[in-house]
Amino acid sequence: MTLRLLITAVALLLAGCEIPGMGPDPRIAQREAEAKAIGGACRHGLRSIEDCYSLNDGASKADMFTGWKEMDQYMRENKIEGVRATVAAAAAEEEIVEDPKPKTEAKEKSPDSKPGSAVKAGARSTDKPSTTTR
Repeated sequence: MTLRLLITAVALLLAGCEIPGMGPDPRIAQREAEAKAIGGACRHGLRSIEDCYSLNDGASKADMFTGWKEMDQYMRENKIEGVRATVAAAAAEEEIVEDPKPKTEAKEKSPDSKPGSAVKAGARSTDKPSTTTR
């Protein structure tokens, strides 16, 4: 009799005990909450649920729909008008790539010449007046 009572008491104590690592993963709850928030934001942004699904492939569709439906109910009860969501098209940026200058051109430049202009060997630079002494 005492053995049965002891086993029952231990079982009841362990049933009320929270063992670390045995509970639900907090990342799952975070993903569910994020999907609900995405669904609610889509409803407030006057997006259809299908558009919401196509724009957010990684989120759970069931949780997204739950958030969309909850936001729809909240907006109807409080007579809130949605705000049209706009997605600005990303403008393509043009990247300018400069070709490296050949090493032969760097040898022909004089310190007096302007950047980007090559001076031929034996030619005079017109930037400075020539000073000749007699």
